[in-house]
Amino acid sequence: MTAVKVIKVLGTSNESWEDAAQEAVRQASETIHDISGVEVEDWTASVEDGEIVEYKTTVEIAFPVKAQQRGQKSGGRSVIQRLRPMSR
Repeated sequence: MTAVKVIKVLGTSNESWEDAAQEAVRQASETIHDISGVEVEDWTASVEDGEIVEYKTTVEIAFPVKAQQRGQKSGGRSVIQRLRPMSR
């Protein structure tokens, strides 16, 4: 069994919620390697004059945790689970 860390990331887009989710994954992948899953937690939007002007998607991103060196402390919550892939 592998330990997996899960973080929440907010992605935004002017085009769609799907693009906002993809942006969240893209941003996270700049510093996190081996992302193994993503789960959409929330979908919201900003509205001006009756039109959606910004789509916002909050996602949970999962990635495996490497074994810690003796003496290091972990900064986030670690869970052991697999996240469902995001459906289109």
